[in-house]
Amino acid sequence: MAAIKKSSLVDQVYETLRGEIITLQRPLGSRLNVNELQGELQVSCTPIREAVNRLQQEGLVRYQANVGASVLSLDAHDVEEIEYLAVTLHCAAARLALTRCDTDFLAGQLEKHLEDYRKAKSVNAQVMAVNHFIGVFYHNCGNRRLDDSMISIQGQQLLLRYLYATQGADRDRDEADYAAILAAVRQGDADSVCRILTENAARSSAAILSHLDA
Repeated sequence: MAAIKKSSLVDQVYETLRGEIITLQRPLGSRLNVNELQGELQVSCTPIREAVNRLQQEGLVRYQANVGASVLSLDAHDVEEIEYLAVTLHCAAARLALTRCDTDFLAGQLEKHLEDYRKAKSVNAQVMAVNHFIGVFYHNCGNRRLDDSMISIQGQQLLLRYLYATQGADRDRDEADYAAILAAVRQGDADSVCRILTENAARSSAAILSHLDA
């Protein structure tokens, strides 16, 4: 892990640790020892503690008295809660975006990210294409509080997407789902968009839970 240069130190430590957690470079449930992180990142304990506090607020880190901070661990209940909340927000954003925006405009944005997904050669590119695809609805929903609500759990959902992408993703079926969402947007059919989002989340959750149970 590369040493961090001394500018916007807390932000840099936060982004570094967040990226490593989301991309599973730091395993689920692993301890975050401040002294060890000082050696790895070559910074003092203060920015590390502040960054860890931010990650705790985001739900990517958990703190236990007499134990300390650790990367969150996931069980079936956690996965179901995160996915349920995420899909609920996705559907709300999609419905609002379809109400507010021209369907051709939305479809054009979605099509670009669907093409990025099709061309993705790495897990990171694949996950980010999906994140940007869904993000089209949030960027165009016109509801800042809804957008903020998604941001508050985005790290957890990105973590689930990485787990899914590395542990049993069915890219052909997912691509078909995203293409079907695009077609539904062109038709202005919010109900179909939400149905497909829900079905896709259920399938990815099943794959993640199968991995966690292994």
